[in-house]
Parts: sequence; C-alpha cells; structure tokens
Amino acid sequence: MFGHWEIILIVLAVLLLFGGRKIPELMRGLGSGVKEFKKGVREGEEESEEKKQDESK
Repeated sequence: MFGHWEIILIVLAVLLLFGGRKIPELMRGLGSGVKEFKKGVREGEEESEEKKQDESK
C-alpha cells in the first residue's frame, strides 16, 4: 500500500496540476460517478433476484 510520503506527494501533484479551485468540482464529479455505479449495481441485483423468483415459479 501507499505510505504517508507517497500520499502527500500525490496530493501535492494534484494541487499543482489542477489548482485548489478545480478539486471540489473533480470530487463532486467523482462522487456522482460512484453514486451512479452503486445504483446500477443495486438495480442489477434486483433484476437477477426477480429472474430467480420467476424461474422458481
């Protein structure tokens, strides 16, 4: 895994590349992407459960 120094260097590199103002926008986009992914996984699980129930009838 990453150590403390590697994480600090990555954070500094991100700050230098994108600047402090762009980071909240990037995190907001990342958060919404994760939310959509979880929603898709949940819907896929529900569909597979419905198919199993239909097949057992």
